[in-house]
Amino acid sequence: MELVLHSSWRATAPYRVRIGLNLKGLAYEYRPVNLLAGEQRGEAYRAINPQGLAPALIVDGRVMTQSLAILEWLEETCPEPAFLPRDPADRAAVRAMADIVACDIHPLNNTRVGRALGALGVSDADQLGWIRRWITDGFCALEPMIARHGGGYCFGDAPGLADCCLVPQVYSARRFGVDFGPFPAIAAAAERAGAHPAFAAAHPDRQPDALKS
Repeated sequence: MELVLHSSWRATAPYRVRIGLNLKGLAYEYRPVNLLAGEQRGEAYRAINPQGLAPALIVDGRVMTQSLAILEWLEETCPEPAFLPRDPADRAAVRAMADIVACDIHPLNNTRVGRALGALGVSDADQLGWIRRWITDGFCALEPMIARHGGGYCFGDAPGLADCCLVPQVYSARRFGVDFGPFPAIAAAAERAGAHPAFAAAHPDRQPDALKS
């Protein structure tokens, strides 16, 4: 199976997929997409993903988009190690945690939303407040779930779907100066997962297109 991942080093959605591929032990070719330069909106990339978003995963010539859909595909085609527990109610809990990040937090503070807010005249300071507000709101929902279900990771004692989403979002939250004082369970789960080799290899600073300071 030939895998090509169109990714951007610091974007959280491709970061999720890198973690997932690493957890499943799958090798892939990394092709960078410069989001700040607008490559995702160019004709060449839109021929791959007409939505103009990253990531896009090409599997033996077939294009897959949307990070959660890609992670679910990985789970279905490479079931070990598992991203989801066996019990249906437990699976729903893990998916709910992942959805809080991918559906409720991330869409409100990604790059294109920032551009739209700027075009409306929203100041940088107010945009930062917006970002912190929605990350904090989502973390308030996520914290008690991880405190209840976590056993080192988001759910139990092994990394899974929720951790693939949480770690990139925590990376982003720290960039934007979110206060983690109210979120000890989130911080602990992210720290534990971040030390795992699959997560460490997916870290933005270790990607070939990472900007060096």
